[in-house]
Amino acid sequence: MLLSKGKIGQTYNIKHVDGKEKIIKFLFTLGCFEGEEITLISKLAGNYVVNIKDSRYALDEGMAKSIEIEL
Repeated sequence: MLLSKGKIGQTYNIKHVDGKEKIIKFLFTLGCFEGEEITLISKLAGNYVVNIKDSRYALDEGMAKSIEIEL
């Protein structure tokens, strides 16, 4: 399942990060990689606020669709 389909307030494990190399490298610098936990805090106007390693980030819809999560 993609992060863009996730439910607000849920914590998921990242299964895979896909997309262009530039997006993958950027997400990796945020700590977004396979096996890491990610919590979806909110969805507002196509922006997704997530919590990764005790830090909050805003991702656009394209990045959220690049993150595959496990239920």
